[in-house]
Formats: sequence, C-alpha cells, structure tokens
Amino acid sequence: MGYTEKDWLAINTIRVLAADATAKANSGHPGAPMGMAPVAHVLFNKFMKFNPKNPKWLNRDRFVLSNGHGCMLQYALLHLFGYAVTMDDLKTFRTVDSICAGHPESHDTPGVEVTTGPLGQGISNAVGLAIAQAHTAATFNKDGFPLVDNYTYSFLGDGCLMEGVSGEASSLAGHLQLGNLIAIYDDNHISIDGDTNCAFTEDVVKRYEAYGWHVVIVDDGDHDLEGMEKAIKECQAVKDKPSMIKLRTTIGFGSLQQGTHSVHGSALKADDIKQLKKKFGFNPEESFVVPQEVYDQYHKHAAEGAAAEEEWNKLFSNYANKYKSEHADLSRRLTGDLPEGWEKSLPVYTPKDDAIASRKLSETVLTKIEGVLPELIGGSADLTGSNLTRWKGAVDFQPPSTGLGDYSGRYLRYGVREHGMGAIMNGIAAYGTLIPFGGTFLNFVSYAAGAIRLSSLSQQRLIWVATHDSIGLGEDGPTHQPIETLTHFRALPNCMVWRPADGNETSAAYYVALTSKHTPSIIALSRQNLPQLEGSTIEKAIKGGYVTHEAEGADITLVSTGSEVCIAIDTVKYLADNHGLKARVVSIPCFEVFDAQSKEYRLSVLPDGIPSLSIEVMSTMGWERYTHEQFGLNRFGASGAYKDVYKKFEFTPEGVAKRAVATVDFWKSVPNVRSPINRAFQQLI
Repeated sequence: MGYTEKDWLAINTIRVLAADATAKANSGHPGAPMGMAPVAHVLFNKFMKFNPKNPKWLNRDRFVLSNGHGCMLQYALLHLFGYAVTMDDLKTFRTVDSICAGHPESHDTPGVEVTTGPLGQGISNAVGLAIAQAHTAATFNKDGFPLVDNYTYSFLGDGCLMEGVSGEASSLAGHLQLGNLIAIYDDNHISIDGDTNCAFTEDVVKRYEAYGWHVVIVDDGDHDLEGMEKAIKECQAVKDKPSMIKLRTTIGFGSLQQGTHSVHGSALKADDIKQLKKKFGFNPEESFVVPQEVYDQYHKHAAEGAAAEEEWNKLFSNYANKYKSEHADLSRRLTGDLPEGWEKSLPVYTPKDDAIASRKLSETVLTKIEGVLPELIGGSADLTGSNLTRWKGAVDFQPPSTGLGDYSGRYLRYGVREHGMGAIMNGIAAYGTLIPFGGTFLNFVSYAAGAIRLSSLSQQRLIWVATHDSIGLGEDGPTHQPIETLTHFRALPNCMVWRPADGNETSAAYYVALTSKHTPSIIALSRQNLPQLEGSTIEKAIKGGYVTHEAEGADITLVSTGSEVCIAIDTVKYLADNHGLKARVVSIPCFEVFDAQSKEYRLSVLPDGIPSLSIEVMSTMGWERYTHEQFGLNRFGASGAYKDVYKKFEFTPEGVAKRAVATVDFWKSVPNVRSPINRAFQQLI
C-alpha cells in the first residue's frame, strides 16, 4: 500500500484549508473535515473514478457528503483534484453568491452530486443513486460492455444516523442488496450538544447488520491509512450487500480543541490555527497555501480519471455499433429530453366519458406512457392498491435472488417509508438516467417535507402521486384528511402542486411534470369519482389556470381546484335558478404554473370588475392571491361517507351559492373592483 510523507502532506493540506476557510468566513464546521481528511485522501486518491473536466460523466463514482456541514472537506478535495472550484472560491466560502455555500448544493458547485445539509438526507440520496446505478446497469450493460459499473460512496456522521430518514433508506438498501453502495461512518462521538453519550448510545454495527449491511470496523481513523484502504477493498468485494465502514476518528484532529464539541461548529481561533500549521509543517503566517506536490499527486489521479473516461467513450462508441437502439435511448436520457411524440400517448377525455376518480385517471396515464418513457421508474410507500401506481405487467425492482423481480424492474416497493422514499427519489433523479415517481396519501407527503424541500432547492425532476387528497377520502377521518398540506407545498419555491379536476387536467399535470427538467411535482388526486368537464382541455390546463365556464356579464367568478370544480359548475345553475346571478367558473389546477403565465393572460382568467370566490376543501391560506373571498376548511375534517362530510361542511351547490350571494352583495358597493392579480408587484425575488 505504501503510504509516505507525501500522503500526509496532502491530508494535512486538506485540514489546513478547512481551518483557513472557516476562519476567513468566521463561520462553519472545521472539525469533521479535519477528522475525515485521512479517509477522504484514501478514498479519492486510491479508489474514486472521476474526471474533474467532465463532472457529469455517466460512469463516474458518486460521492455524497451526508454530514454536509463538513463541506469544506468536499470543497477542498474538488479544488485540489482540479474541478472548477478555484482557490478564490475557497476564500469566499459561506459568502453571498459563492459556489462554496454553507452546505453543498448540487446545482451550484461542479462535482457536488446532491444537495445535503439536513442530516440523514445524503445517505438516503446515496441509496437512490445506488438504485439508479443498479437499474441502469441491468438495462444497458451487455456482455463485453460494462457501461455502468460505478460505486456510490457516502460519508455520514452520528447526526445522520440519529435522523429517522436514514434508517428508512438504509433498511430498504439492505433489503435491495445494493452491493454498489459503500458508506463511511465518521464515528467521532461528538454532536452539537457534546459527547454522543448524552443521547446516542445504541450499537450502530448491530443495527446495520440487522438491516442486511456488511459492516467493517476501523479503530484508528486518524492514522491507519492501510486499514482504511483494506476496509474499502473488502467492501468492494461484497456484491450482495451494501457496506458500512465504522471509522473511529478524532473530530478537529490537530486542533487544541480536538475531540470536543467546541471544534464541531465554529471556526478555530487564530492561535489554534497557528499551532496547527506549525504542527503540520506549514508557515503559520500564510493562509490558503497548497504545496505543488499535493496538486501534482491529485492531478495525476484526475488524469487517470480522464483517461478512464476516454476509454469509456470508446466502449460507448463500439456499443453504438452493436446496440444501436439502446445507445440512442441512453444518449437521449443523458440530455434529459423525452422521446419525440411521447405526449401523444396521454389520454384525452370528453364530457361523454364516465366520471372517474383522479387517482384512477393517474393510473391510466402511467399505463399509457410507461411504454414510451422507459426512464420512468416508481413505486409506492406500501399503498400500491390505493395509489394505483403500478401498471399491469410491471416488473418489480428487486434483487434477483429474492425471486420477486430483478434490477431491470421499474416498480419500487418502498414499504411504509415516505420520508425515505422522498430522499431516495432525489438520489434516483440525480443519477441522470431516470425520472422517479412515488405514491402515498397526500396527507403523508408531509412526512417527507424535508426531502421535498431539497428536491425543489436542488432542482430535481420527480413526481409525487398523492392520492386521497381531501375530506373526500371519507371514513378514514381527520387523521388522514389533508387540510394544510397543499398550502405548505404551494409556499415552497420551485415546487409544482397540481390538483386536477378531471382527466384532461390529470394528463396536463403529468405533461408539465415530465417536461419540467428542473422542478419536482406533487399531483394531488381524489378517491371519489369526478366528472369530465365541458370546458377542459390539456392545452388549457397546462397553463395552470383557465376559464372552464364563461358567462357574459357575470356577477361573480367561482375559482376552484380538483373535486370542487364540478361543484362550482353545478353552482352556476343553482345561482341562476334561485338568485338570478350569472357566474363564471375558473379552474386553477397549479398555482406555480399559473403564476408563470403573462399578466395579460392571468387577467383574462381573473379579470377586473368581477368579485371572485375560491372554493377548496382545505385551508384558505394563499387563495387571497387570486380571489376576493375564500370558502375553505380552516379546521380538521370529519369521519363519514364522503358525500356526508361534504354536506356537513356545506361544500354543495347550495352552500357555495350562499357564499357567492354574500360575496356579490358585499362587493357591489365597491366601485371598480380590481382583480387580485392587479397589484403593484407579484413577488419579491
């Protein structure tokens, strides 16, 4: 193995860079980078396959820093190996507009695979990356053409292991026998509150062995480079289990505060940094210094990675000659573009078609498009029969040894693990060859809020199939009936929340979700049957909001989503017959998409001069952006047959009409009623 002083110089360079950058920012976490520098050196210089000049090369090894607070470790490595992360970038660590943000962000920093920071997410993303690799390999590899054989490596800490999401994902990874996944656990016994003895004393090794992981222990993560190398090799040799290396390290190694929580989350003091540099042979008066021999050593490995990519490119070119259609499919997937004409498979409806629950309409979409979108892979959090997420003839993604499916399968059995599913989908999407979807009840999408926030921040294309979307699910009652969920996710930047009212709107939701390369989508779907609307088309619905019933000289605009749109339409006749009022009806299946339309278009849908009333069986918060008055449910629901629950809360034509009349009466005394769309500014950027 032969480690020399040159290796220790590189390791100590990483440590000193971490200390300098956090000190300059007067913010950050120097402890983890200083403690994990030895294993990072071994992994990146001896094992990792990558080309810094092309960070998106398909067959690169993936690295995930789950303990993302230690990101100066990753930024230092990226810089030293020759990624487009300069020394000036390191000097701007944690400052506005720096590509070296306070926690790693995949869309900003070349070489960062996934956005991590909230603990437990990264290791769960790594499970998704490993699933995507296994599926892509099973789909495209042929005899003599190992196109896809990369590993996914993840560093994680005590905090990641304490967060429940990591347990969900790790449990599934063990079941799936993901031998391409290797996690290195920084066992430094320190969290922000102090020694982990205060709250975290379980046997992590036994837990992960129980999950079905292969576990190796390295007792000296500060010095035993040979032991770390041997452990990684051992893990690589285990093909039927994910692996964890439990590595005992000293947080903040070299600092006067090493081994304590003081070095975890705040910069080292100036005198500490000086003694650190002296100890490691650096000039204590200089900062951000990298010896040339460190650059030379790391650039040599980077050049080996570039050569490996060149060999891979030749292999891929030869693959094209023998497997033309597979080559074309994989090449297309890597661009993020969908197959030409795929949208022709989306179902179209007319009012003559039967009333159908939108969860069933969603199933029809998946059934129609799965054959023309081979990159679509998905599943459910143990609610397949309720979410209707599995098309007929689907093969499960399972280890072949189980007899339940194989790795080329496109249906994922997530088990009751909503948060894990969300974080795993982020990893699958980040791999670059697949578009994931996952099903659960809308109410339980909230379990995965942490993962969805990162989907939006990191601009991942994925789809939540969120059924049982309202009090319309009926008898399961308030514990299952979402009230605030849509409001929560509508408030999330770069997240499309769809609540389609019929078949054409459901097809439109999938069209926009699949063609939006950088945005996650939540499609909220009904349990109860919904009629096909007279005024709906896919072309109208893809604008996020449109007029589904126009009335010249209207007294009021009724604005709604999902299962309440048909109630609004029934209210039109009730108002005319009983109150002599004319009503228009607007459907806004997606706020985010509607907001992206021109102001002229939005004013044509919600014009000046007419008071408006929103109708949605959920929180009214947020609707004031579009309507003058809001009819919703700012309390929990009730248990009973769905029609009885709707009647209890007066979501009927009579109940809507009562509020519509009150709206007209109130606003008729206001001259020049202005549309809520007409305001000084729509949003601050």
